[in-house]
Amino acid sequence: MPAALAFTGMQVADAATNNGVKLVSGGKNIKAERYDTGNGFAVDLDLGLNVIAGEEPLEIRATRKSYADPIVAQLVTKKGNVTLPKALATDLYTLKQFTTVTIKNAKGAVVKRYWTNFCPNSYDSVRTRPDAPAQSPYPMGCPSGNPFTLGTVWGVQAGWNAKTSDVPTHGKAFDLPPGKYSVGVTINPPYQKLLNLSAKDATVALNLTVAKESVEKEAHTNAHRHGQQVSVTHSEYRVPAKRPTTRAAAPAAGPRPDLRSLPAWGISISKEAKNKWYVNFGATVWNAGDSPLLVDGFRRNGQDLMDAYQYFFDAQGNQVGAVPAGTMQWDPRAGHNHWHFTDFAQYNLLKSDQKQVARSGKEAFCLANTDQVDYTIPLAKWRPFNTDLETSCGEKNSVGVREVLDIGNGDTYTQDRPGQSFDVTSLPNGTYFIQVKANPAGKLSELSTTNNTSVRKIVLGGTAKKRTLTVPPVNGIKG
Repeated sequence: MPAALAFTGMQVADAATNNGVKLVSGGKNIKAERYDTGNGFAVDLDLGLNVIAGEEPLEIRATRKSYADPIVAQLVTKKGNVTLPKALATDLYTLKQFTTVTIKNAKGAVVKRYWTNFCPNSYDSVRTRPDAPAQSPYPMGCPSGNPFTLGTVWGVQAGWNAKTSDVPTHGKAFDLPPGKYSVGVTINPPYQKLLNLSAKDATVALNLTVAKESVEKEAHTNAHRHGQQVSVTHSEYRVPAKRPTTRAAAPAAGPRPDLRSLPAWGISISKEAKNKWYVNFGATVWNAGDSPLLVDGFRRNGQDLMDAYQYFFDAQGNQVGAVPAGTMQWDPRAGHNHWHFTDFAQYNLLKSDQKQVARSGKEAFCLANTDQVDYTIPLAKWRPFNTDLETSCGEKNSVGVREVLDIGNGDTYTQDRPGQSFDVTSLPNGTYFIQVKANPAGKLSELSTTNNTSVRKIVLGGTAKKRTLTVPPVNGIKG
């Protein structure tokens, strides 16, 4: 653990007004409550700490050329880009060991010291001074969960804030006895050097009181601070006036989406009723093109069916045409209850000779930007609106639905339901491949169809009573 450091105080009134950033606190005196974890007590800390950008944004872009290549992260400044030390960005999810938190008791003895990671893409970021820009272009939240993310952008708009984490990097809760404490927080030296911060701008001193009473911990407490994704709901349903005038084919030139499949991930095997064995997996199709995939559905009178159309745009973003793209169907099943666009993707299980032995029953989808896949490509949409099934899939009485897959974003479906996961009960042990195939019927126009398919190797073993599953990593990625 890091050695003890000296700390100085800083409050919001001192928010950054120069080209650098500052670590600030929302208040000098902090109260914390203890809660029962079911296995002892833990303290719920909310230190109110924020990083505030100065006259220019704090922007870092991290990417890897392929899954076999290392992650390279660069600080973007007006004077040029600066490459971060490798230890600071070992994945695409957070900046590592950004702050050190030191807690001392009333006698001045250190009782807890730990590191915290940092996601600059705060969900509740706001401007902190009147002359700051009115809007922030940066994503709301850092990538999480998908091991095959290719690139991300971390950013704090000039004059805006981003909350820092209060949770140790190992994520384990800890307890503090009721009483008075002093807390010192500092941005760690590698980041001080990278951001050209003085010790004063990088440190905060707080007074902490831990309450004697115990409280029930609500299920949502600390959801942000533990890095969990939080849905951002925007209603984008609309009532189309009429079906579009369509082309016989897509325009010969102009921006297009480019659908690509990531390797299957989150793969597991489970035993269900009647001694059935299923392989479950997550599958992601993302858009690497120079145009969003935009599909509008127009409901047929009196039917749970919509006619779907793909729209096209020129380089200036003007709509230049549309072509039929199949249908959308209302799915009334529990867990669905929304409109599905048909033939977006297909999932197959292949033998070692690449011949199909099983096919997922999942063939219709509600498009949503669930995953950041590569926000470093040109025109990537850092702040998509339709981020989950509640924001873009329509309702039972909808007369029209718009479904969008934005540039740089992916749509992930987890296949863990009977009929969607692969039934491997009767399959012999051996090597198989999970195939993820985007746009299988070719109903959508895109830049290329040569990159629509991915395969992921799995190995089935064990016995009829106890099947086993081995999933070899992809270039060292075990997800």
